[in-house]
Amino acid sequence: MDPIQIISLTLGAAWASGINLYAAVLVLGYLGATGNIVLPAELQVLTNPLVFGAAGLMYVIEFFADKIPGVDSGWDVIHTFIRIPAGAALAAGMAQGLEINQGAEFAATLVGGGIAATSHAAKTGTRLLINTSPEPVTNWSASIAEDIAVVGGLWASLQYPWVFMAVLALFLLLLTWLMPKIWGALKRTFRSLRNIFKGRRLPDTEPQSTNGIKVELLRTLYQDSAEKDR
Repeated sequence: MDPIQIISLTLGAAWASGINLYAAVLVLGYLGATGNIVLPAELQVLTNPLVFGAAGLMYVIEFFADKIPGVDSGWDVIHTFIRIPAGAALAAGMAQGLEINQGAEFAATLVGGGIAATSHAAKTGTRLLINTSPEPVTNWSASIAEDIAVVGGLWASLQYPWVFMAVLALFLLLLTWLMPKIWGALKRTFRSLRNIFKGRRLPDTEPQSTNGIKVELLRTLYQDSAEKDR
């Protein structure tokens, strides 16, 4: 691989890890095992059958957990402590292909961790908002789209490095603008949930169904947003 491909794949591995770490490990391990890319010595372990099998098993578990409302958000919260460090480690390992010094490797670790944290935060926040929707198919759609994005993104980072890096830069700029809005929406969501479970908007004493709570939550969110815009 030429230096531009290595840089692009370094950024791509970090970005993909924040969305679906196990899919990223599977793709990199497969590409390394089949000779499509030459992994740096630090990442040759990804081609080990045991690592490949463990990543495959965890991917299958995540494939189903990621599509169940509520479970997906819990899974994302737990993986805050896994995806970000792993993204930083993958970025540092990929950067070794440039034969860089320790200072540059540490910089790659910081950048990789930052990108992984950004993509992970975007996924986690978006999923929390999706879970307030009464339309259950959105979880499946979002999960499948994320898996396709990870595989497609890593492929693009290798085949079209300049295009991938340009799209990644736009993605990061867009998130810089979107994250405050997502955070504000999440705060309104949690406030509305608190109000619902305290009974402030439940005049009857009978428990509501899941869809009923979601509809009530959306109504509360709309009212809170309207009050904020005044």
